[in-house]
Amino acid sequence: MPSALPTSASRPTLPSMSVLTRESAQPADSMKAIAVRVSGLTKRYGDLVAVGGIDFEVRQGTCMGILGPNGAGKTTTIEILEGLKQPDSGEVEVLGRSWAQDAEAIRERIGVQLQETVLTEKMTVEETVRLFRSFYARGADCSDVLELVGLTEKRAARVGDLSGGQKQRLALGCALVNEPELLFLDEPTTGLDPQARRRVWEIVSELKRKGGTVILTTHYMDEAEVLADELVIVDHGSIVTRGTPKDIIAGLEAESVVSLVPAEGAVFDDGELGALAGVSEVRREADSIVLSVSDTQRAIGALYQFLAREGLELLDLHTHRPTLEDVFVSLTGHHLRDD
Repeated sequence: MPSALPTSASRPTLPSMSVLTRESAQPADSMKAIAVRVSGLTKRYGDLVAVGGIDFEVRQGTCMGILGPNGAGKTTTIEILEGLKQPDSGEVEVLGRSWAQDAEAIRERIGVQLQETVLTEKMTVEETVRLFRSFYARGADCSDVLELVGLTEKRAARVGDLSGGQKQRLALGCALVNEPELLFLDEPTTGLDPQARRRVWEIVSELKRKGGTVILTTHYMDEAEVLADELVIVDHGSIVTRGTPKDIIAGLEAESVVSLVPAEGAVFDDGELGALAGVSEVRREADSIVLSVSDTQRAIGALYQFLAREGLELLDLHTHRPTLEDVFVSLTGHHLRDD
């Protein structure tokens, strides 16, 4: 089990947050500088178009979430932004510089936590952090980094003896040693317990407050809604929608979502369901039928009339307000955590 992280009660002022980027006056969002600019970005692997000419900007002091089903192109996109892959065409500007001309200068100012980081298992936790700190001209005190990610008590432990969650937190610490202005997080909380996951959220929020910028991929919709100021949803190498989480959810144009589980042997026609009053969209998910409805009362009334008329029965019916997950499935046909 991962070691317990410091609680807010024991560390009310979060002193170890000093390892994050230095605080600066924050202008209004519309006046913030562009930290990352992507234009016409394309990457192919033979006949496969992994990234198909996408464009977006990330403003300083904000968190951009990149979401997409597996194979959508999000990992390729973020690896190009990190300088790990070369695009076939398009332009990438990171902190006002290009990878082609200013790679070393960019690396001094960014932090990267990969989806999977392989560290030397014979080294201790402290040795690993000190090694990564040695790569940069300036940065944080290693003890502060260990405190920040909750690994102070594990400083003498060998990497190979850590749990999966502890290794994930160590990788995050290594990404923070240079006090980055721009932090890339590729699924940073996978394998973490709830307390450690919440601590990562605090780190991201504090980094933003001090003027830092975060680009995040995640398989957790609640994480995207909490952390991201803006989201880009990609599928088949293209951006299918972008905006704030609130605006993207509003784009579903649904008052509620109704999920039906038909009784055994009951056959429902999607066209007939879609024609019911108040129903705007019908989709199938495993053993359920999901209706996006613009008028919940009318739709439920029309549904029960339809069931009685057709002699059909349900095993279950429930409603909920639209979520980011509902929009994602509607746009891509997949849940975020689908394989």
